[in-house]
Amino acid sequence: MRNRAKNLLNLTLFFLLSSIAVKSQTNSNYSRYVNTFIGTAPLTDPKILGYELPKGWRSWAGLTFPGSSLPNAMVQLSPMTEYGSGAGYEYEDSVILGFTHTNKGHWNLCNIPLLPMSNPGSKFGSKFSHKNESSAPGFYQVYLDDYNVNVSLTSTLRAGYHKYEFKNDKNRQILFDLGKANSKVSNWNIEQEGTSVIKGFQGGENVYFYAIINTNIAKLEKTEEGKRTGYAIVHLANGSKAPVEVKIGLSFVSTENAKQNVLKEIGKKTFNDIRNEATQKWEAILSSIQVKGGTEKQKVMLYSCLYRSFLWPALRSDVNGEFTDAKNKVANTGFNYYTEPSLWDTYRNKDVLLGLISPEVTLDVIKSMKDVGDKKGFIPTFFHGDHGSSSIAGAYLRGIDNFDIKGTYQILLKNANTPEGARPHIEEYIKKGFISEPDIANPVVETKASAGVSKTLEYSYDDYSVAQIAKKLGDTANYRILMARSKNYKNMFDPSSRFMRGKLADGSWITPFNPQFPYYEYMYREANAWQVSFFAPHDMEGLIELYGGPKGFESKLDSLFTVPWNPSYIARNVETMIGQYCHGNQPDHEAPFAYHFIGKPEKSQKIIDNILNNLYGIGDDGLALCGMDDAGEMSSWYVFSALGLYPFSATDAEYIVTAPLFDEVKWRASNGKMVTITKPEKGRAITKIIVDGKENKGYFVSHDLFIKGGRIDIITK
Repeated sequence: MRNRAKNLLNLTLFFLLSSIAVKSQTNSNYSRYVNTFIGTAPLTDPKILGYELPKGWRSWAGLTFPGSSLPNAMVQLSPMTEYGSGAGYEYEDSVILGFTHTNKGHWNLCNIPLLPMSNPGSKFGSKFSHKNESSAPGFYQVYLDDYNVNVSLTSTLRAGYHKYEFKNDKNRQILFDLGKANSKVSNWNIEQEGTSVIKGFQGGENVYFYAIINTNIAKLEKTEEGKRTGYAIVHLANGSKAPVEVKIGLSFVSTENAKQNVLKEIGKKTFNDIRNEATQKWEAILSSIQVKGGTEKQKVMLYSCLYRSFLWPALRSDVNGEFTDAKNKVANTGFNYYTEPSLWDTYRNKDVLLGLISPEVTLDVIKSMKDVGDKKGFIPTFFHGDHGSSSIAGAYLRGIDNFDIKGTYQILLKNANTPEGARPHIEEYIKKGFISEPDIANPVVETKASAGVSKTLEYSYDDYSVAQIAKKLGDTANYRILMARSKNYKNMFDPSSRFMRGKLADGSWITPFNPQFPYYEYMYREANAWQVSFFAPHDMEGLIELYGGPKGFESKLDSLFTVPWNPSYIARNVETMIGQYCHGNQPDHEAPFAYHFIGKPEKSQKIIDNILNNLYGIGDDGLALCGMDDAGEMSSWYVFSALGLYPFSATDAEYIVTAPLFDEVKWRASNGKMVTITKPEKGRAITKIIVDGKENKGYFVSHDLFIKGGRIDIITK
């Protein structure tokens, strides 16, 4: 009874916080379900994490920010409670240090911190309470107790809009804490222009700004300009009781471009004008998916995750089209230039979701990656693998093809074949069909090495991805070569242990071998043997054969989800366990769907339902996630799985069908066509899939549904 009462209290708190987060949004339909605080709270339960948090650790779960942003914008205007933290804001903190203008949730960015102050002491920052804090897509508000200032924030693509309501009309100040950011600040400068403009630069990420204040500046005070310990304070003229407003444009090119950005996007518009525009832009995204049935919490999670899926990659070109390219030169190519996606994570699902709802953004992201390839010789990779190949191939095969596909393909071939290029150890991979490890005695979690198993498996999938472009372009020779290489994952399979296992340079298996031990870079990348041994999304039939057929594969897959995690094996982002399966990190996110390939989707559904219902919106306040959101990958996994379609192999223009959480889903494709998904029965085990009135063979449906429109009826028991 005690646990039940606690769960009921937690659920009540969840809905209360959700309602706070969306107050004053009576004119919107879907934004009201978005709680931007989800992912900001810490995950502490060892039963979920898989281990007791060592003293001083905060789990790498969520790392999201609650502030204002438009979809795929340059500006993410959000509160800062701790520098050096994942996204700058941690829900358990009680002091706000400033409001920064860029964010990703990866220990970087958080540029141009501003903080309104009144009679500040020797330390900058103010206490605040969640009771006096609210947010919604494109809006954030908080009351700063120590300064008696109510802060409201909204934003455009390239500009932020601050409104400060001071209780006192004297000694009003604005801190520009330019020595600080989550990224290392190399230098900074600031100057006053006229009576009410502040402009400057923060080095490191190299961000320029131009801030227009609606009241006169009495004095600009600078301390240790250019140093990380330095800051500037803008002293405002006394007298006015009206709210202080700061309209601030950003640019990665120049202060003049930052000025153009703020004048073009905000100009003379009011705070409410900009906030309403932000709400409308989010409604356009969120209303693409409409659901019936499901619980209130499931709707909150769906739309909160959908929202979170559209914050990255971020815009980097200005209103005049200029951007700073990969060679640090100012360029203007006629398309919107974006940061590279977080490809090791988001290629699995989020990049597909972006293409389904915002194909024009996906197109420009691909053009941006191609521009990097033109300047530096290779399509960019992120962190690990070469998954730009999957993101680009997947978009191309889904009909996003209005770009230089032949030129892009040639660079992807360079990525796949050039030593000392985009793919580390590619020479050994091509020669031997695998990537080896050095002979290391007593490796530990932090051992630096090749991550040879993970790389071999992922390069195999990347080769398959490039091969699909080769096939469509008629390049038969490279298609055959790459498809042969796509089978290289088999070279890492050890029949004696029935795991993907590391090899030494001579091809012998690494001993001793503990499949449960996680590594950051030795044999595996942020994973153990269990978590990578089911990864061959492009060739599941071949993978199943390695395990001796369906029965052997099923037995091994059962063990993945049931063999207990050893709580003494701690790798900080290998967390949130179902047996050996780790949902808190990406490498095994395809595994829950794998039962479909042996005709037992009901076993997949049990795992998927467990994840959807018990690992999102958790913790004491219902605001924790089970792992890093990683630029929207964790959120996109939820969106697809909750709706009943998942891009199991993101390269291929098809989706695996699961039982949605909702009775009916209406998905409006970017071309206006509607895909309707129904699940009339309450059961969760799929017995039949009917597509446009005809029984479907197998568990996959074609992307053609999103091109032509159609209907999927999922029959369950």
